[in-house]
Amino acid sequence: MSLDIITSETLHPLRHGFFTRKGGVSSGIYKGLNCGPGSSDKAEAVEQNRAKVADAMQVAPGALYTLYQVHSATVISDIADMKKRPKADAMVTDTPGIALGILTADCQPVLFADPEAQVIGAAHAGWRGALDGVLEATVDAMEGLGAKRDRMRAVIGPSISQASYEVGPEFFDMFAAAQADNDQFFAAGKGDRMLFDLPGYGLKRLHDAGVGHAEWTRHCTYSNADRFFSYRRMTHTGEPDYGRLIASITL
Repeated sequence: MSLDIITSETLHPLRHGFFTRKGGVSSGIYKGLNCGPGSSDKAEAVEQNRAKVADAMQVAPGALYTLYQVHSATVISDIADMKKRPKADAMVTDTPGIALGILTADCQPVLFADPEAQVIGAAHAGWRGALDGVLEATVDAMEGLGAKRDRMRAVIGPSISQASYEVGPEFFDMFAAAQADNDQFFAAGKGDRMLFDLPGYGLKRLHDAGVGHAEWTRHCTYSNADRFFSYRRMTHTGEPDYGRLIASITL
């Protein structure tokens, strides 16, 4: 089966992709293109899947860099550090020939580009990372390489949608305490539960940071099991683990 890759006209002509789970060699609960070395999938299957992604990105397998993601606002810009798979949640570069990769399974994968400056970035933005400023930190790091935020383009890939993201009152209180107008990203759910709009929140943070253009591909990871892995769906179905999607961009 060939790979299923979601792209955005916003990031063209740069090679990029939000890869779905289709087309990989993993089996069982990881069936498809599981690219997460942190999963309990067979290491050789993950390696083969990542090689398929590298080939699609037209880089060597060893030039597809991902991070040990910890829901932080830490950004890596040094290639030597990227090679070590450091604990961080975003990367930026102006170096051709390498592909930045972000792993997700409901959180936001965000790809950035300033094509004029030839600077790219990739960020993992779950609720914690987004609240703590990982998107703004990525924009700042890109500026450090010569990009201009008003020229930047940012695309949020497949993420859990508001209709599928139920949270409790303590979660709402945390966001309301951080900023008064954050209540706009919550809708009423059942009882005291609420529904959180993670992509909407990410878009506002990007717009407030001065990014020239930001969008969401409008794909929900939770609601389409055939196409996407989902951490939350895994918790609801009682499966022991879950696969990781990859999003990547290169110069």
